[in-house]
Amino acid sequence: MPGSDADFAYLRAIVLEESANVLDSSRDHLFQSRLQGVLQGTGLKTLERLVAALRTQKASALRRAVAEAMTVNETSFFRDSAAFELLQKELLPGLIRQRESVGRLRLWSAACSSGQEAYSLAMLVREHFPRLGSWQIEIFGTDISREMVRRARAGRYYKSELGRGLPALYRSKYMRRCGDEWEVTPEIRQMCRFHERNLRDGALPLENYDGILLRNVMLYFPDEMRRRLLLAIHRMLPADGFLVLGASEQPGLPDQFQAELKTNACWYRPLP
Repeated sequence: MPGSDADFAYLRAIVLEESANVLDSSRDHLFQSRLQGVLQGTGLKTLERLVAALRTQKASALRRAVAEAMTVNETSFFRDSAAFELLQKELLPGLIRQRESVGRLRLWSAACSSGQEAYSLAMLVREHFPRLGSWQIEIFGTDISREMVRRARAGRYYKSELGRGLPALYRSKYMRRCGDEWEVTPEIRQMCRFHERNLRDGALPLENYDGILLRNVMLYFPDEMRRRLLLAIHRMLPADGFLVLGASEQPGLPDQFQAELKTNACWYRPLP
């Protein structure tokens, strides 16, 4: 049974409050399909009953489940080849030169979904910078969705997921067949760690990072949320660090970030 306009408005408000994602009313039809798992798991069966339950559970796991179900989890291996070419040829070589004395790199894949971006980073480092084998390489992936983090930690993907961006060379070297799925090899998995984090609130990794990928995420955030998140990210980055956003995103904070344009891609340098 479809919900009423008031029900949809309430669900949009919950998604905004829990995840900072702004949903337009034109997307209300998505609630019916994306919340099927929540409805079946709770036995509530209809959106009307779900909204009634949400109204009586102001701070509950049910609200979080609704927000997670409505989060966009679009990802793929080596998504946007221009960004990974920029990492390989410009950003990582520069960082490596600056970190020779410490032998350590820390990278953050924010809103990592099921982990393909973080694993792509690890494969890139292992393939093109083999001399870093003795370095401490830490790649952190975070996502609001408990299910996505579980999948990322498992490091298992279907053949169709590998076919979306993973080069054959990387598949043969860094993936192993495991029944109907393919599993990331131990040498790549040990470089990556995954955690549940909500970019909306203060539960962010508080450590400093050499580079941060926050791609195709802020498109769904209101302006003030974007500003708070970017200011927090600015504090996490050293002067020689980098921020990579989605191709259509800009930080909009000229006092904090300077755009560095390359042939096919752009990245952002934190300003003092």
